[in-house]
Amino acid sequence: MAEHAQRKKAKLYHFHPEWEEEFIFTLVKDKCVCLLCRQPQAFMKKGNLRRHHETNHQTFKDSYPPKSALRQRKIAELKQALKAQQLCFTRPSSDMTALTEASFRVSHLLAQHKKPFTDGALIKEALLTTTDTLFSHFKNKNDIRNTLRSLPLGTTTVTRRIESLSKDVDHQVQKDLSNCEYFSLQLDESVDIVDTAQLVVFVRMAFSDSSTKEDFLTLLHLKERTRGEDIYNEVKRYMSDNNIPIHKLVAITTDGAPAMCGVHNGFIALCRNDPDFPDFVNYHCVIHQQALTGKAVDFSHVMTLVVKVVNSIRAKALQHRLFKTLLEELDAAYGDLLLHANVRWLSRGKVLQRFVDLLPQIKTFLSTRNEEYEQLSEDEWLLDLGFLTDLTAKLNTLNLELQGKDRQLPHMISSVNTFKAKLDMWATHLQKGRLTHFPNLEKMSQDVRKKDAFHPKQYCRHLEKLRSEFSRRYGELTTMEDIAAFVLNPFMVTDVEQLATKFQNVFSLPSGIDMEIIELQNDIALKARSRDSDLWGLVSSERFPLLTKCALKVNSYFGSTYLCEMAFSQMKIIKSKYRNSLTDAHLTDCLRLASLVNPSGPFEDEVATLSLASQELLLGTDEAKESAGSDKTLSGGQQRSRWKVRKEQRSQATTLV
Repeated sequence: MAEHAQRKKAKLYHFHPEWEEEFIFTLVKDKCVCLLCRQPQAFMKKGNLRRHHETNHQTFKDSYPPKSALRQRKIAELKQALKAQQLCFTRPSSDMTALTEASFRVSHLLAQHKKPFTDGALIKEALLTTTDTLFSHFKNKNDIRNTLRSLPLGTTTVTRRIESLSKDVDHQVQKDLSNCEYFSLQLDESVDIVDTAQLVVFVRMAFSDSSTKEDFLTLLHLKERTRGEDIYNEVKRYMSDNNIPIHKLVAITTDGAPAMCGVHNGFIALCRNDPDFPDFVNYHCVIHQQALTGKAVDFSHVMTLVVKVVNSIRAKALQHRLFKTLLEELDAAYGDLLLHANVRWLSRGKVLQRFVDLLPQIKTFLSTRNEEYEQLSEDEWLLDLGFLTDLTAKLNTLNLELQGKDRQLPHMISSVNTFKAKLDMWATHLQKGRLTHFPNLEKMSQDVRKKDAFHPKQYCRHLEKLRSEFSRRYGELTTMEDIAAFVLNPFMVTDVEQLATKFQNVFSLPSGIDMEIIELQNDIALKARSRDSDLWGLVSSERFPLLTKCALKVNSYFGSTYLCEMAFSQMKIIKSKYRNSLTDAHLTDCLRLASLVNPSGPFEDEVATLSLASQELLLGTDEAKESAGSDKTLSGGQQRSRWKVRKEQRSQATTLV
């Protein structure tokens, strides 16, 4: 009996075509729907359909007799009306999804290009303005215009879109942090247009497959002081609130400010004294050190005069205009001089090169003003100018090599070592009187009146001083040099015992790393793949656990705070004097999206996560939003009644679609 009851319960009912003419029902997505009242029936049983028809539509057979042509035409009309209603509900749903995605894409584009939220309305207006011209010959031009008019790009909507996208990106970064093997941080502090101290933090993660990823982590707001203690408290609070796996931290890169690198109360010192932080390495930004190293060469007598002359020409508007007119008349290579900004890494080299290129025109212009600078005619000063211009140009080239995203520490060490070797070579060439690598100095030496004014040895001493300064400032990288070289090329010939000792000292490893080095360097299969860019992804972590662990850590290191400096440049554009009321939270959202390495946004996920009710409010026209907002002015009973009607409409739409 139990088996019989189970079989009876599992019985399936099928819709018979003749029921359509007999009971005025049709099949819609496995459900019987009455064509007259659009009410669905739970079970496709003939008795149920007959009962519904005879109870609710008794007079239908009188107006439309069974098996008559009139009845068949009426059924066809009812089916057509039902189909039209289905399309009526399906098309808005599809259009609504498309409008949502379009709104997200435009909002992301605005954030990516650091534009105000209000520009969304401008883009919508521009699209509507072009429709009459671009789509004038289209048959559906009115539909296109209506669709564009429904595109939600108001200020409030764009703000919500950017908030949603930023939240999603932040969620992805948090997920990557939980999945990565190790990560390192770079952080720096600056002030915005309203003097709020902003601490920007970037993260670089290394994963088990040896891949790496750099991402914007957060922007912390220091409301009062910017001491090392304040920075430490904000960073610690953020990591605690967001459950950052701090045990995976292996390195922190900062600038050389006392608040960061103070021996006792600096941020790094406080982190090292915190038992929650693991052992990590700390690096002073390689690019900052390079900029400081370049100042070791003292040519202040040259730079001071260059800045003085440039400022005297550009200080007054009339003199500036006259100088530019002179450059046009003389068909000069450039149209103006450059102002010097000491805080900009490349400024000195660019200012000097422009000054040298326009030196004849500068002398001509100064002579018309009866201004005399004796140094501009002195052979020794001109030779110093040529040498300093060439040297700063070479330093600028190194600076540009160190800049950029995804610059791994081993490559930066390689660039610094290469430049140090070039300094030795340039000094050797100067001693021999070969000026191939110093074009400006060579030109000045040919133009001077006294040929004995050129003394190469004094410039060799400056190169040697610069070489010593590089060695002093980058001394902290010497311990990592051999390790970095091994990570780049593990099959290079090296002293295994000495290299193993460095690995153990830097990473606090147990014994056994030397055996792994020997086994790896003698693995024929891996040696055949030595030129693969993802070589460490091929190395077995089970066979070489210590080496793969060290390689992942090295690849996760930041060598500079370039990303932070780039973020500050973006911050000045986002929060300009015209947007100085931008909140800290929205500044963080905009900066996160503007700093994205991959410009594609998770629009599909964002659209999918919107509820139907949210879409009604977010995707409707401005009139619909105002109507939705007006609900707040209704009484509780009126609001419940309105939402009940909307719920019934959505339920009916879901049934029919």
